[in-house]
Amino acid sequence: MRSPAQLSTPFFKLSSITSHMTQALPALRIAAVSLPLLVLAACGKQGANAAPPGGMPPPEVNVVTVQPRNLGLDFEYAAQTAGSRETEVRARVAGILENRLYEEGSRVKAGTVLFQIDQGAYRTQLASAEAAAGVAEAKLNQSKREFARLAPLVAEKAISQKEFDDAKSALETAEASYKQVQAQVNEAKLNLGYTRVVAPIDGVTGIAAKSNGSLVTAADSLLTTIVQTDPVYVNFSVPEADYLKLSKEVGAGKIALPGKKTNNGSLAFDVQLKLADGSMSPATGKMNFVSEKVNPATGGFDARAQVPNADGTLRPGQFVRVILSGATRSAAIAIPQRAVIDSPMGKIVFTVSPDNKLVPKPIELDGWSHGEWIVTKGLQGGDRVLVDGFIKAHDPGMTVTPIAITAKAATTPAAGAPGGAQGGAPAGKPEGKPEASAGAASSAVASAPAASAAK
Repeated sequence: MRSPAQLSTPFFKLSSITSHMTQALPALRIAAVSLPLLVLAACGKQGANAAPPGGMPPPEVNVVTVQPRNLGLDFEYAAQTAGSRETEVRARVAGILENRLYEEGSRVKAGTVLFQIDQGAYRTQLASAEAAAGVAEAKLNQSKREFARLAPLVAEKAISQKEFDDAKSALETAEASYKQVQAQVNEAKLNLGYTRVVAPIDGVTGIAAKSNGSLVTAADSLLTTIVQTDPVYVNFSVPEADYLKLSKEVGAGKIALPGKKTNNGSLAFDVQLKLADGSMSPATGKMNFVSEKVNPATGGFDARAQVPNADGTLRPGQFVRVILSGATRSAAIAIPQRAVIDSPMGKIVFTVSPDNKLVPKPIELDGWSHGEWIVTKGLQGGDRVLVDGFIKAHDPGMTVTPIAITAKAATTPAAGAPGGAQGGAPAGKPEGKPEASAGAASSAVASAPAASAAK
C-alpha cells in the first residue's frame, strides 16, 4: 500500500505542469497573433520594393448613348371613380309600401319595377273620376242635341235669339266640364301607375331605404338609388403649378398636346387607371372635362375622365391614380432612372469621355416618364452615360471599358442586381458575386473626390 507521500507526488507534478502551461498561454497567444502580422509586414515591404505586376484591365461597365428624341409624356394624379349617372329613386305618391321587387345591388334596366305601393285608394279615385267623366259626357251629349235642334229654328225666327244663345252657352259649358273631368281621370290613372315605382335609368341598385309595410309620404319618399357604372367617371384635380408649367412649355413649342381644347376644356388626353393594388385597369378612356376656374378647396382645376366599364370591375368611390398620356416632348434627352446619383452637389451622372475615362456631370431633371428621367440641362446628344457598374467604376478620371446597351435595355433591372439595383454586372457577362445596391453606389460616388470633380 502506497504512502500518502507517494500518492501526492504525481498530483504535485501535474499541478506544476498545469501552472507552467497557464503561465505560458498568454505568451503563446501573443506569438500566434504576432506571427501572421510579421509575415504580412514582411511581404508588404517586399511587395513595395518589388516591381508591380501587369495592371488589371479596366472594368467593364454598361453605358447608353443619349440622343434627342420625341418622348411621350404622362401626367399622374390621385383620383376617385364615380358613376356617370347617379339617380335617387323616389315615390311619387303616398301609401303603404307593399313589396320590394328587386335584389339590392343588382343591375337593372330602365323601366324595371322596383317597388309596389298599395293601389287600393288610387283605384277608387280612378273609378270616381271615370264616373264623373260619364256624367259630364252625358250632359255634353244632351247639350249637343239641344243645340242641333234649335239651330234651324233660329234661322226661321221660330225662337228668340236669346234662347239660341243660351243653348250654345250650355254646349260650351258642357264641353269644358267634360275636359276637366277627363283631366281628373288622367291624373287618377297617373297616380295609379305611380304605385309601381320603376327604375328611371340602367344601373346598379342600392340598399332599399324602406322596408315592406312602411308608409311612404311626400316628405320621406326616397326608396333607393341607382348608379350607372358604364361608362364610369373619374374625378381628379390638376394642380395650378402643373397647369402653368404645361401652358408655358406648350407656348414655347417644347410640348405638343394630343388635341385642341374643346368647349368643355378637354385636351383629348388618353386616360389609364392605376388601381389601389398597383395593377393597371385594362380599360382606357378619354378626358372629357376641365373646369375654367381654380377650386379653392384643392388649389387646382377640377377635371374628369370617362372610362368604359362594361364588365363592372370599376365601382364608384374607388381611389385610383389617373394617368394622362398623349402629350409629346420634342427633342428631349432622357436617361435611365438608375443612372442618376444623389450627391452633395445635387443630381449627377457619370459620363464616359472619348478616351474612356469617367467624367461626373451635374444635371437638372424635369420629372420622369416610362422609367427614364427627363434631363433639361447637363447633357447633350452623343454623351455616353454610365448605367451599370458603379461599384467597380466610381472614381473621376478612372479608365473603363464601356459596353453599349440600348435605351430600352437600360430601363430594365440590371443583370445580377435584383430590383434594378445599380452596379450590376455588364449585360451578357454576369459576374459570380452580386454587387452592392444603389444606395452603396450612391454613397461611394458621393464622396469627396466625386464632389470636387463635379465642381
